[in-house]
Amino acid sequence: MVLEAIDIHKSFRNKYEDLHVLRGVSFAADEGEILCVVGPSGSGKSTLLYILGSLDRPDSGRVRLGSIELFEHRDGDLARFRNDNIGFIFQFHHLLPEFNALENAMMPLMIGKVDTQTAVARARKALRDVGLIDREKHRPNELSGGERQRVAVARALINEPKLVLADEPSGNLDSESSQALHTLIRRLSREKGLTFVIVTHNLNLAKEADRVLKLVGGKTEEGE
Repeated sequence: MVLEAIDIHKSFRNKYEDLHVLRGVSFAADEGEILCVVGPSGSGKSTLLYILGSLDRPDSGRVRLGSIELFEHRDGDLARFRNDNIGFIFQFHHLLPEFNALENAMMPLMIGKVDTQTAVARARKALRDVGLIDREKHRPNELSGGERQRVAVARALINEPKLVLADEPSGNLDSESSQALHTLIRRLSREKGLTFVIVTHNLNLAKEADRVLKLVGGKTEEGE
């Protein structure tokens, strides 16, 4: 088991009331599994993903990545662990426009103070894995939308994580680029044993997942 969420609760206070967004969410994901989380807008999908990735803390509950209890650690230690062990893909690629594809893919390694020669070699391998090694010198504005998102996937893979969290990864792509991204995700999960947890409204992506969790009323239900 790569990931386990245990009785996750999360509330937010707005001007008028407390919003109890997550109400005891529990599930597990295995090595190499693609798990999609679906549900209506405002159901807490992205909140759950941020907690799974330790970008936010729950009000109560636990998240275990392998043998590590994430929220037993202080923020600084958690940030280092997150950078080294969890990959993130978002709807918008968040590439830095002044850097080329290779440099953008290297960014987590530079944050982790990996030496430049090693970082370049690993970034080239990641770009090769996503089929973009011939575009390594291109800046984001010289790449198509699908290519930019594949650079974001390479960046997510750079530290060889066991877990990749994705928030609407194909939400900003046309249908052809979306299908190419979905195919890439499936190949990476099978070849590298990567576990993907993906928040999505894309029904085609959900259909291709190994398992679907529906977030309803702040809790998860197994989908079709």
